[in-house]
Amino acid sequence: MAKNTGDDFRRGAVTNRSQTQAPNGNWVKRDAETGRFMDQKTSSKTPFKGVRKED
Repeated sequence: MAKNTGDDFRRGAVTNRSQTQAPNGNWVKRDAETGRFMDQKTSSKTPFKGVRKED
C-alpha cells in the first residue's frame, strides 16, 4: 500500500484499486480484484490521490 509522507503526497501507488468518474461528476473508487465499488468522493470534484484511473 502507498505510504503517506505527511507532506500532501504519497510514495507509490495504491495497489488493487482503480477509480472512475461517475455520471454525477464524483470520483468512485473500485476494488480491482472483485470489481465492487468501495468509496465515492463527495467532498470535492478532484480524483483520489495515488489511485490509478480507468479508461
